[in-house]
Amino acid sequence: MSALLVADFDDAGTLVQAARWAKSAGYPLADAFSPFPLDGMPEILGETSTRLRVWMFVGGLAVAALAYGTEYWSAVYDFPIDSGGRPLHSWPAFVLFPFAIGIFGAALTGFIGLLATCGLPRLHHPLFDINGFERATQDRFMLALHAPAIDSDKRTTVAWLKQAGAANVWELEW
Repeated sequence: MSALLVADFDDAGTLVQAARWAKSAGYPLADAFSPFPLDGMPEILGETSTRLRVWMFVGGLAVAALAYGTEYWSAVYDFPIDSGGRPLHSWPAFVLFPFAIGIFGAALTGFIGLLATCGLPRLHHPLFDINGFERATQDRFMLALHAPAIDSDKRTTVAWLKQAGAANVWELEW
């Protein structure tokens, strides 16, 4: 069972400064919650960009290739119709639909990848049990740390967070 310490701050500057101090002190950061993006916070948390764009490109390309292959198979092998001496494989006529459906495939891959990356659909998270957590989308700034296993270290961490400017600190088991 894992535990988090969630600290509530009054302003963004205090949260960023506390996160920097926590990282330099060696406390393992879990996440930060704020009503708007904070400059430098992804670097402090160690977040890297996802490979979602690559997956979207591959998904779009795969769907477009499948659509082109389906058109080719149906026009050349399955039901060939010689119309006015034109070639059976007329690629300029085959390109429009695979292009359009490839864009749809990329968008669908991106949507599914977004849901998978965010861990959705998740109807309830233990953080929602914290009284006032909903204010993190309005006017509060919260920092979550992985809690130390030893109680004395946990008390030291809570005291340190209060000294860093935390208004409240909650311990959350999950």
